[in-house]
Amino acid sequence: MTTSATGRGPVLVVSAHAADFVWRAGGAIALSASRGQPVHVLCLTFGEKGESQGLWKQPGMTLDRVKEARRDEASRAAAVLGAEIEFLDAGDYPLRATDELYDRVIATIRRTNPAVILTHAARDPYNLDHALTHEIVLRSRMVAQAAGHDPSSRPIGAPQVLQFEPHQPEQCGFVPNLLLDITEVFDRKVEAMRIMGAQSHLVAYYTDLGVRRGVQAVRNGGARSITHAEAYQRVFPVVGDELC
Repeated sequence: MTTSATGRGPVLVVSAHAADFVWRAGGAIALSASRGQPVHVLCLTFGEKGESQGLWKQPGMTLDRVKEARRDEASRAAAVLGAEIEFLDAGDYPLRATDELYDRVIATIRRTNPAVILTHAARDPYNLDHALTHEIVLRSRMVAQAAGHDPSSRPIGAPQVLQFEPHQPEQCGFVPNLLLDITEVFDRKVEAMRIMGAQSHLVAYYTDLGVRRGVQAVRNGGARSITHAEAYQRVFPVVGDELC
């Protein structure tokens, strides 16, 4: 498939930790931004405890220093991709779905009024922060649609929710139904990935994954010019007046 993941409206990316959006949706972000679509990245946590291995290996490291490093990396990566970024600092490993967190996510959804939301897969036995983020997004989307919630802000419509690819998709029940051509912006994704020094070991993995998904995109009817792609799974049906 070569259909755009994002249409032409605002894009909201909800990332459990401060680097997830880069590995899993960096191409979609850069592609949307290059088309003039507003892209807002919402990081629920900095990934300071569980996803900053490289930083914690440094002598004398503290939690505050890790958070600041992760904020800096993620902010620079978002700028490369062309997105705004917001950090909620909700605390990871474990992430907890508090009322305050729900209120802030709902407020962001209403403020950005996205045409599409990108977030984690519904199931990830390796990282329950990711799975919980998916649930938080769906519940927040539901509340953001409700006319009776916070009459001072306007309810949203029905944005599509796209799950981006987990690290080990076979164990997560991830079955992609969109292969997004990111060939034209893949160099920007690589640049953003290289900024994430706390998890630099993942750059090669996600570079290779982009190539593999690109091959699959061509085999599924995409243009032969496609060299890199990202995989997504829709949560809701696509509505149209044609069969293909």
